[in-house]
Amino acid sequence: MQNAGSKMKVSHGADMPLISKKHALTSGASWLGCAAPEIQNAFLNDLTEGELLALPYLFEFWALDHQLPPEGDWRTWVIMGGRGAGKTRAGAEWVRSKVEGNRPIDFGTARRVALVGETIDQVREVMIFGDSGILACSPPDRRPEWEAGRKRLVWPNGAVASVHSAHDPEGLRGPQFDAAWVDELAKWKKAEDTWDMLQFALRLGDQPQVCVTTTPRNVGVLKTLLKLPSTVVTHAPTEANAANLAASFLHEIKQRYKGTRLGRQELDGVLLEDAEGALWSLSSLEESRVEAAPDLDRVVVAVDPATTSGGGSDECGIIVVGAVTKGDPSGWRAFVLADCTVQGASPTAWAKAAIVAMQQFGADRLVAEVNQGGQMVEEVIRQVDPLVPFQGVHASRGKVARAEPVAALYEQGRVKHLRGLEQLEDQMCKMTTQGFEGKGSPDRVDALVWGLHSLMIEPAAKWRQPRMRSL
Repeated sequence: MQNAGSKMKVSHGADMPLISKKHALTSGASWLGCAAPEIQNAFLNDLTEGELLALPYLFEFWALDHQLPPEGDWRTWVIMGGRGAGKTRAGAEWVRSKVEGNRPIDFGTARRVALVGETIDQVREVMIFGDSGILACSPPDRRPEWEAGRKRLVWPNGAVASVHSAHDPEGLRGPQFDAAWVDELAKWKKAEDTWDMLQFALRLGDQPQVCVTTTPRNVGVLKTLLKLPSTVVTHAPTEANAANLAASFLHEIKQRYKGTRLGRQELDGVLLEDAEGALWSLSSLEESRVEAAPDLDRVVVAVDPATTSGGGSDECGIIVVGAVTKGDPSGWRAFVLADCTVQGASPTAWAKAAIVAMQQFGADRLVAEVNQGGQMVEEVIRQVDPLVPFQGVHASRGKVARAEPVAALYEQGRVKHLRGLEQLEDQMCKMTTQGFEGKGSPDRVDALVWGLHSLMIEPAAKWRQPRMRSL
């Protein structure tokens, strides 16, 4: 058996390991699915009967990247993903990898496991008996027995997994474990108390570990857990597991929820949280969303140029904004149309991206900050399009001072967002009165601010200036 040039051999017979301890088989199914038919046939024909029987239970062969535990010395592994992303399967297979040995009666690295869900019923129906639960994932000779009266699973090698409910944190007082699988932590009503009790119970073995499978929510226990140095995280959206989901389901939920706050949380598996003192909140941005913009009087493409290029460089923020500017400025309305930001691009590449955005949306002007690049910014843009209407803007105040008047427009309900601006909105919610609390530079927000200053704030200030009348 070969995988992308590296040879893999599945052992068979009584000593056949059903969970590989090293990721030698990782992504084997993905490689095989992309191979030519003759290679697929040769691969399958080369397997013995025992290997063919074992193949469905070799999880590393079938797993997606986010379903495999990271290497290293960690205590908690958080699998954070959208609905249907394969979190339950990953949790069940992780339990198998901890309790199973090479042979059915051989010990694994864990002997006492806690299975913790929101309710007893959910643990039983999802984590144990579910389509992706422990029993469905286990081969016949290693399948544990369910003891309903004692609410526990017992493996042929004597390992035991007991069921616990987050509604009863005190139920974790007394038992002790060397491993635990925690499902949907972020939706538990007594999450803090239950998590604390579980930590006190994880005291067996050399290295007790926890696998947490959850759709993210903005709750304290999850945010605190993610900040711990002993926590590792893998993440995937619903679409990562598209091959195992109904096409009609994916189409329907994307049509209905793509670009919404609920979609970001439940489908993309993104933890949505508002920073303390944030100038914008996710809930207010959700309320500002519209399906389409009206006929616009002006459209600009705003650019916050990156000072470097390459994989590790900052993004070049490119935001398209339009406005209806008839009548008194108090009635003007702006619409954020698109985020065309590029990352790692050379000056010529981001200039081309900005010009393409102008052409696509029929923009009247390109607005770009020139503090860093000076005249070079305009020269780069004019090398792409010598006749582009260009306005260079200089930042004389800090980012927060520039952003606050723009945030005020949002508070007044005068700025609306079209769909597809999730990354921009994430940055906006990390811009606080004390500065930007995200990673890197808020290049998308900077570009947005320049665009709205050009369309709304500066023209309104000039409109209100007193004018001299001639007699």
